[in-house]
Order: sequence, then C-alpha cells, then structure tokens
Amino acid sequence: MPLYAFYCRDGENGPALRERFRSKHMAHVEAHIDDYAVAGPLINDGEPTGSLLVIRAADEAEARVKFEADPYFNAGVWQSIRTSEFRALAGDWFC
Repeated sequence: MPLYAFYCRDGENGPALRERFRSKHMAHVEAHIDDYAVAGPLINDGEPTGSLLVIRAADEAEARVKFEADPYFNAGVWQSIRTSEFRALAGDWFC
C-alpha cells in the first residue's frame, strides 16, 4: 500500500495546543496504529516544533482523510503542512 508523508510545522500556539490535546492525539494514533508506518514529533532544541506522520492509504485523498481526523489537525496545532507520496528505497523501513 502506498505511503504518504505529512510534514507538519507547529503554529505560534503549538506548545500550548500540543499539551492540551496530547491525550486525544495519542488515543487517536493508538486507535489507528495500523494506518501509520511511522509518526512522531520533530524536535528543535529539545522541544517539539512539528510532526512527521507517514500514513498508509490507497491514495492521497484517503491519506488526507485519515490525517485530518487527527485531533492535532482539528485543534490547529500545525500551521504549515506539506504532503508527498513516500517510497522507501533503503534503510530499516525498506521492505
């Protein structure tokens, strides 16, 4: 199944929103864990400043629906979001 990478940068209120919605976000990820190849925060100077989520889906439209169901998306944690299809070619993730 294709993979879609969502590279997300937090907005100005990212830290406060992350803290407020973290438990809902983590519950969502755990409930849909099979949709994720990998997911986690982007860290700068020891603090989260964004997220990288690589989602399994039949196409980009389906991946976007899965991504937009995340509580962090709905809460406005992320100010900037870039999406691309991702193809693993080497490393531990390559199958």
